[in-house]
Amino acid sequence: MTPRRNRSEIAGSPLLSRRTVLAAGAALPVLAAGTPAAAATAVVVEPSNVQQTILGFGGMNHTVWISDLTAAQRETAFGNGTGQLGFTVLRIPVHEDRANWSREVATARRASELGAKVIASPWNPPASMTESFSGGKRLRYNSYGAYAQHLNDFTAFMANNGVNLYGISVQNEPDYAQEWTAWTASEIVKFLRENAGTISTRVIAPESFQYRKNLSDPILNDATALANVDIIGTHLYGTRSADLPYPLFQQKGGGKELWMTEVYHPNSTDSADLWPQALDVGEHIHRALVDGRFQTYVWWYIRRSYGPLREDGQISKRGATMAHFSKWVRPGYSRITATANPQSNVYISAYKSGSRIVIVTVNKNTSAVDLAFTIRDTGSATAQTWLTNESATLARYNDVTMANGAFNAQLPARSIRTFVVN
Repeated sequence: MTPRRNRSEIAGSPLLSRRTVLAAGAALPVLAAGTPAAAATAVVVEPSNVQQTILGFGGMNHTVWISDLTAAQRETAFGNGTGQLGFTVLRIPVHEDRANWSREVATARRASELGAKVIASPWNPPASMTESFSGGKRLRYNSYGAYAQHLNDFTAFMANNGVNLYGISVQNEPDYAQEWTAWTASEIVKFLRENAGTISTRVIAPESFQYRKNLSDPILNDATALANVDIIGTHLYGTRSADLPYPLFQQKGGGKELWMTEVYHPNSTDSADLWPQALDVGEHIHRALVDGRFQTYVWWYIRRSYGPLREDGQISKRGATMAHFSKWVRPGYSRITATANPQSNVYISAYKSGSRIVIVTVNKNTSAVDLAFTIRDTGSATAQTWLTNESATLARYNDVTMANGAFNAQLPARSIRTFVVN
């Protein structure tokens, strides 16, 4: 395969127009004007009301389509010091051509050394295992066993090169497969029932491009298929906020993980440094974690003009917005209940690990917002804070003093501010 740009960047392609429309349809208002309340608005954080466990934040590296991350860029992406993103998930492709497998090793190994979970997704099986149908391509039914072995071979290859995969997907976007292999829901269920039990690492499915439940409902409703999947994975291209909750997963997905494994938001055409547009990413992550109860949030290309790292390897404004979560909400933290939307265009989520409380606040209003926080069942402490707005990027900001679990704080206009209470 020749190196490619991001598939949505190919001028004139059907995917460009479709993805652009989908993204535009889902985008939330960028310029959200509002008037702050006359008095501080109350926000209540409840550490005893525990929601999902957070497993990480990260992005994709695909060295056949774009060049690999450099050694310095790996440190920026997966390190957690000053000027680093603190990513803890790396997604890589399972190339159909085994000659390309080694291309993914360097970044995956370094990310793993820095503590990141590495997952892998195939776009296509080896050509010998596929056939044409109705103008598309699918895995031959008599090749399901060989395909499971192909996934195992990739897992073993990575392990032999110092990377223990956390999980491997059955198929990237099987329901959006103009340029790669398509699967129906029944085909995925068949593979999970009959073949996925032989896979040597966690199994991810179905990775719908738009969190279409008609692809994942059949898995949740089939006890045998469900037993052979470990992670319900999906993408959020054009997914409406109203479609983020998943009652059936809450009902039947006990013991399974819920991952958001790919997105870019709100588009792939604007610079990632545009402000306040980058604040859309903060709201999108908030909704994914709070409304969708996802345990991960994984971007598409890590380094791209619209991504967390710019092409020069420096952190973009979108990347800084992601880092307000990824740097301080670490794997194993629990999301806890907080007043999620205390006033228009303000979004708040909270997390804990032991006695540490992390609160991430997004203010999309054109004016500053004053908030009165109450953290139940806590005492007195000092909260460190970090701020990103038009002029600041992951900057240390004013500390606040908490007395008897209460403190007041201001969110500057069009900003994201993270509070860490020890």
